[in-house]
Amino acid sequence: MTNNSKIMDKENVGRALMRIAHEILEKNRGTENLCLVGIRTRGAVLAERINECIRQIEGSPLAIGILDITLYRDDLTLVSTQPVIHETSISFDITGKKIVLVDDVLFTGRTIRAALDALIDFGRPASIQLAVLIDRGHRELPIRADYVGKNIPTALDQNVKVILKETDSEEDQVIIKSRAL
Repeated sequence: MTNNSKIMDKENVGRALMRIAHEILEKNRGTENLCLVGIRTRGAVLAERINECIRQIEGSPLAIGILDITLYRDDLTLVSTQPVIHETSISFDITGKKIVLVDDVLFTGRTIRAALDALIDFGRPASIQLAVLIDRGHRELPIRADYVGKNIPTALDQNVKVILKETDSEEDQVIIKSRAL
């Protein structure tokens, strides 16, 4: 049996992404040499949304890419004997660019480590920053986000689920699933 608790609704998600967009622009002093790369699947959707916020603020969007990290995971053999590999789509040279890597939930840091390995295979960016909608703690690697929509302290047995209209056909929300005792 599980208990679900909604911690963000559609409006909260939208406000968090707009705030992240403003913080990205402020920290990078505009959009020069700035690119977004979303980690497939929900990170890619969030990168598109942040890009739209930046377009609203600055008048023009950034170059944007989608990164599949399947083959870079350190738990690949635990995930599946036949992992599904999706396309990575980065149609621009990342060398010398300021890359903002985007994901939905930052937990142990292992997904981000895999994404860093995958991204470096495409070139040598000037810098890599990290934007996440949710930081739930419990890091196993020394990785931190530069931009966070919401920090949510969680227990290890809880699951944070980001639900987005584009991927889940439901209204945007973030829920915590807990096992009932």
